Amino acid sequence: MPSPRRAKTKRRELPLETREGEDVVWTDGACRGNPGPGGWAAIVVPAGGGEAVELSGGEPHTTNNRMEYMAAIGGLRSLPDGSRVCIVTDSTLMLDSMETWLEGWKRKGWKTAAGKPVKNQDLVMALDEQIQRHAEVRWHWVKGHETGAEHAHKAFNDRADQLAVAAAAAAA
Repeated sequence: MPSPRRAKTKRRELPLETREGEDVVWTDGACRGNPGPGGWAAIVVPAGGGEAVELSGGEPHTTNNRMEYMAAIGGLRSLPDGSRVCIVTDSTLMLDSMETWLEGWKRKGWKTAAGKPVKNQDLVMALDEQIQRHAEVRWHWVKGHETGAEHAHKAFNDRADQLAVAAAAAAA
C-alpha cells in the first residue's frame, strides 16, 4: 500500500522587513530545459542603502534547483565575513532546504529522511559553508514572476529573474 502524501501547505507572502545593519540579497535561478543551460543571479542591496550590486553566472548543463543554490552562494560570497544578511528567494525548495531540512541532513550524514543522499549535496554544503561565515543569515520568501505597480516592492526579484534568464541564454 502506498504511503499517504502530506498535503502541501500554501505559503503566504509576507512583506520584507529589513533590519538595521542587514544586507539584503535577492536571488533567482533559471534553466532552459531542466536539465539544460542554466543561469543564476544575486542582487546585493547594502545595509543602509547604497547602490545595489548585480551578480550572475551560468553553466551549460545544469538544473534550475542548482542555479537557485548558486544564486545564494554567489550573493553570500560577495559579502565580508560576519555580515548580517537576509536572502530573498522565490524558491520554496531553497527555503525548505535551509529552514527545515538542513540540520537534519547534517545530523544524518547528508541523507534525507528516506535515507537517500541529499540532491545537490555539493551546493548545499557550499551554501552551508557560506552561511557559517556570517553573523546572521535569515531567509525570506516572495512569490516570483509578479510584475506591475502592485508588485513594485519586488522589483529586485523581477530583475534577478531577468539576469538569471540572460545568464542561462549566454551559457547555451
